[in-house]
Amino acid sequence: MVSDKARKLFEALDLDHDGTLTREEVIIALRAKGPQLAAAGDLPFWGVGDADASSALFDAADQNGDSVLTLEEFSAVVDRRFGWR
Repeated sequence: MVSDKARKLFEALDLDHDGTLTREEVIIALRAKGPQLAAAGDLPFWGVGDADASSALFDAADQNGDSVLTLEEFSAVVDRRFGWR
């Protein structure tokens, strides 16, 4: 099950609104939107990392190795890592 917070964060990071996240989207979106998302309570402040941290988050979530994240893959990692579930 996907938490509301994970869904909201996924949608904020999905820059092209295609329903999946690429590594580039995660890195760019967290750099551009991370501070505002954290200020709004949609992302822990410690979750706003550099490109390496964003890339590592992507790798942890890309369970099937297809280089794109679905909402389900993304939420499985962020819900656990951020304590949302």
